Amino acid sequence: MNDLIRIPCVLMRGGTSKGPFFLASDLPSDPHQRDQILLSVMGSGHPLQIDGIGGGNPVTSKVAIVGPATVLGADVDYLFAQVRIDQQMVDTSPNCGNMLAAVGPFAIEAGLVKVTGPVTRVRIYNVNTGKFIEAEVPTPDGQVAYLGNASIDGVPGHAAPIALTFMDAAGARTGRLFPTGQPLETIDGVEMTCIDCAMPMMILEAAAIGATGYETATELNANSALLERLEKLRQQAGQRMGMGDVRTQVAPKPVLISKPKAGGDLNVRYFMPHQCHPSLATTGAVGIATACISDNTVASRLIGGRKPPVVLVLEHPSGRLEVKLDCRDGKTVAGILRTARRLFEGQVFAKPIAQMVCAA
Repeated sequence: MNDLIRIPCVLMRGGTSKGPFFLASDLPSDPHQRDQILLSVMGSGHPLQIDGIGGGNPVTSKVAIVGPATVLGADVDYLFAQVRIDQQMVDTSPNCGNMLAAVGPFAIEAGLVKVTGPVTRVRIYNVNTGKFIEAEVPTPDGQVAYLGNASIDGVPGHAAPIALTFMDAAGARTGRLFPTGQPLETIDGVEMTCIDCAMPMMILEAAAIGATGYETATELNANSALLERLEKLRQQAGQRMGMGDVRTQVAPKPVLISKPKAGGDLNVRYFMPHQCHPSLATTGAVGIATACISDNTVASRLIGGRKPPVVLVLEHPSGRLEVKLDCRDGKTVAGILRTARRLFEGQVFAKPIAQMVCAA
């Protein structure tokens, strides 16, 4: 194995996602070289990612890169990378709130953040979006606790709770909550809300494209006509949102909404963007909830006027997710409860960069 590159790595579950966590200092500083390493590590270019540690699904083909803070007021920097499965592509334009749940525990155990008490607050700077997130990590007895009584839909069993607070998530990518300048748009006869809050998204009623919104993720993923229609709408929405040609990007994310059926406030189906999420992305939940409290959006018109402080319950294919919205210093902050677990630590092996470049 002398011809392979050895890289320290920790495999972690964050929320309903999973992937390798790296210290920034253990990866090349050059973005192109770094991405070549990630593609090799994950095994991209094959639907099963058979030659890497990726799980063959968008929620298990994610990477977190963590390092010392480079901005005032943060404890650590966090760069998220969505690694495509079937293509040799790495997208660092979005954030991932589920992987974010494991950043605090990883940073503490990597020695980047000191334990401050039974609960340690870690202030995270998301390099992708330029936004801050606070994570409250259980640290009884001076170390990270992973076991506990909290549960989240989409993950079996129980674990220690990790509270995430998204600080002023509006305009994470485009700089504006509504990048088109208005809360409602009509594209190809479909009314939608194009919103950028934690994650750029286009939100539309499921019925507007012939769906019910109550289909399972598997059923939606098998509907090629629906997926093709969503992609065409997504590309046009990306142009209107000032994001240019988004064919090689994972944002904006399509979201289908409908009335709740299980006592929640809204039923959602979130796409990543070419497959339906088996549950719901944390960043997506923040944006959808924000749309619910914003005037004249597709979401707020469906559920009626809601204003913070409020807790909104979003129903998804695996259950429910609660988002607490409040105001702080004149800005909306969103709180979500997640869990995380350290799964494996050691070294991962990547092909030499020169060999990967030649192969490409």
